[in-house]
Amino acid sequence: MLDTKTIEVVKSTAPVLQEHSQEIGERFYELLFSRVPDLYNMFNQTNQKRGIQQGALAYGVYLAGANIDNLEEIQSMVERVTEKHRALGVHPDQYPIVGETLLQAVKDVLGDAATDEVIRAWEEAYQAIADIFIDIEDKLYQETEEQPGGWIGNRSFYVDKKVKESEVITSFYLKPEDGTTIPPYQAGQYLTLQADIEGEKYSHMRHYSLSDAPNEEYYRISVKREDPENGAPAGIVSNYLHNQVSEGDSLKIAAPAGDFTISSEKKPIVLLSGGVGITPMMSMFNTLVETDPDREITFIHANANSEVHAMKDHVEALAAEYPNVTSFVCYSEPTEHDRAENRFDKEGLIDLDWLQTVLSDNEKDFYFCGPLPFLKAINKALKDWGVPEEYRTFELFSPMSTLEEK
Repeated sequence: MLDTKTIEVVKSTAPVLQEHSQEIGERFYELLFSRVPDLYNMFNQTNQKRGIQQGALAYGVYLAGANIDNLEEIQSMVERVTEKHRALGVHPDQYPIVGETLLQAVKDVLGDAATDEVIRAWEEAYQAIADIFIDIEDKLYQETEEQPGGWIGNRSFYVDKKVKESEVITSFYLKPEDGTTIPPYQAGQYLTLQADIEGEKYSHMRHYSLSDAPNEEYYRISVKREDPENGAPAGIVSNYLHNQVSEGDSLKIAAPAGDFTISSEKKPIVLLSGGVGITPMMSMFNTLVETDPDREITFIHANANSEVHAMKDHVEALAAEYPNVTSFVCYSEPTEHDRAENRFDKEGLIDLDWLQTVLSDNEKDFYFCGPLPFLKAINKALKDWGVPEEYRTFELFSPMSTLEEK
């Protein structure tokens, strides 16, 4: 237990860490990779180059510090991070070096403001938080290994089928090379893939949402090819999968993980996706259609146009077949073909006014996934409509912990 003085120091200095989160994150990773270069394998190197991960790390530390006396407030963040740690293979013996490096980064960035009292308080807080994470992750490792077909670490799967879903998204159907059982998963979860790419110094770990209903034969991931854009580098692993991996090739996979899953409540459900955010929604959608035929389901997808819209025909076919299913499409940049064929329901972005015209009320369970601007817009719209937080569930593909502005 942390004493009152330690809690007071941590909470009072947490806003300072928030203010300098980007600089602290940059210094942390610089120090960490110089001290333990093997840990470079665990981090998304494209996000590192884009500067996304650096600020997210220190911001997560700030949230933990600001809520150090009531960590239940950040339970969703803790669950999300511990799931990712289990999938990446994080172990207890890695926590000390991370803690030491983080505190050194705080000292380097804050200078004289990082007094001995402040550093001691944050050291104690870090250890308390690390102990919670380690305990949760230990249970996750045990549960993962003990489930039917479960495994820890990587397992070899081969690409049984490679299917182009749109101009930018391709699906990979994965089956275990040993031919034995694969564990079930919950719709909305993801696989973690380790890519060992020729010419790359380090392995690359990536999380990819499972995009089909759970079954006993295969896993399916649907990957967007991340091209260079606005000065940002191309996605190393997505381009490797699209351009180099073929049917029959072997991939190293960690067991399914993730906390973005459907609740047991039977309220009408609305699935909102933007771009590649459609992937976990397809898993949820296919699962609900198979297992919950009486539940009202509304599937809303936003994209630029039909050329990059994956799995459109599949969703529309199920909506036509099942009376409890309704689907809508929003295109921000429809093609002339889209206009001529009436292939969308709204031009532009999803907004609250439009949602209120296609949904009978807000007494529903909302799930949404997509790029960060999409998530923030949907979250704000639903919040403005009075949808309680417990009925606004989202998945972040980027390493952020919240949709609220920092």
